[in-house]
Amino acid sequence: MNPSSKDFGEHFLWGVAIAAAQNEGAYNKDGRGPSIWDLFSKRPGKIKDGQNSLHSCDFYHRYKDDLLLVKGLGFRVFRFSISWSRILPEGTGKINKEGLLFYHRLIDECLNLNLIPFVTLYHWDLPASLQKEGGWASHIMLKWFSRYVTLCAEEFGDKVKNWIVLNEPFGFTSLGYMLGRHAPGMSGLRNFLPAVHHAALAQAEGGRILRRLVPGAYIGTTFSCSETLPYTDRKEDVEAAQRADILLNRLFIEPALGMGYPREEFKFLDKLELYNKAWKYTERMTFEFDFIGLQNYFPLVIRYNPLIPIVFASEVKAATRKVPRTSMGWEINPGSFYRILKRFSSMIGVKNIIVTENGAAFRDELKNGSVDDAERIDYFSSYIHAMGKAMQDGVPVKGYFAWTLTDNFEWSEGYKARFGLVHVDFKTQLRTVKNSGYWFRDFLNDYDKQLKPVSLENIIE
Repeated sequence: MNPSSKDFGEHFLWGVAIAAAQNEGAYNKDGRGPSIWDLFSKRPGKIKDGQNSLHSCDFYHRYKDDLLLVKGLGFRVFRFSISWSRILPEGTGKINKEGLLFYHRLIDECLNLNLIPFVTLYHWDLPASLQKEGGWASHIMLKWFSRYVTLCAEEFGDKVKNWIVLNEPFGFTSLGYMLGRHAPGMSGLRNFLPAVHHAALAQAEGGRILRRLVPGAYIGTTFSCSETLPYTDRKEDVEAAQRADILLNRLFIEPALGMGYPREEFKFLDKLELYNKAWKYTERMTFEFDFIGLQNYFPLVIRYNPLIPIVFASEVKAATRKVPRTSMGWEINPGSFYRILKRFSSMIGVKNIIVTENGAAFRDELKNGSVDDAERIDYFSSYIHAMGKAMQDGVPVKGYFAWTLTDNFEWSEGYKARFGLVHVDFKTQLRTVKNSGYWFRDFLNDYDKQLKPVSLENIIE
């Protein structure tokens, strides 16, 4: 199984992705305000080995060198996020000009290297000052977010035409506002339900602001997705898998497509309608995105569990099923990736798909100046092959962004989970390209030879 980049066409967008909270570091430099992850990662027991996100891999000071790595590995697109508290330290109000200048320099450097910047507006790092007022659970959230998006659009819209509004809304609402495992560490339905509704409103409102202020903008938003499979064919397991699927795969995309919340099949979601009626904003959750970003890593096998409230379901871990898995215990299943692409492409209103994240963590070892990560190479090769098959079967995939460029701060996993194509020694910040990075360089070599100038007309068919 040796996919060729030439099979995907000269206009296919091959990219690599990072996130501000996971990469930038420089948490207190040049006027940046604290984010919820700065505070959360200082709390005892929240991050493995007591680590924190404050310095990470220092992308803030090393962005030029890291962009040269992106270029050298053959990628065409660089996806990054803007740190809200770097440009608005308090989340709203006074603008930090040094923060704006940093992103101008970063964008300019991308353009100088002929890299296409894809900007994510929100990748989980809410300004801490806004969390004090309730964060995503606050009824003022849409006002705060609209102000932030407007500033970004007005400031960078003449240079950046490719935008992603939210990164994995189910991820940050469930882990951060229901389970308390991620920042800001809130829990309970009283936090989760309003956070879901405000995020559903924000992804659509962000799209409308960009459409209005950025001529020629190519606008999307990203969804985490996992094929959910019942452990057995028993009715209880099948229905449990269906409930999990509604939350994991349908909760945010269906409102964006004008379908509303999938509450008819999961009556628990009637509670979200209470927020809907209070705001009278049902139609404002809808926006016609130019593309949807899908972020897929693994399928989930689900069994009925009466001890788990509301969803009455739990995951059957990959380790107990003795299937191939990553160092984080995530099942490796390119066939499932193929099926998830097919499924989302069949939804009415989905124009184009970009795989905005896909990758794997393994137990990488730096030996004699190199990292032989053959497992990661096999992973990327098999998943890209599955994507190619989906495209042959009519799925409109326009791009694929590997997660991630460099090893970085992997949320509650700290620095132990390494996803990068480039190894980072976090004590010295020394970068070492892994064999998987060289694999991408060779894979994209023939593709690079056939490059022509890219226009939005070529991307949007």
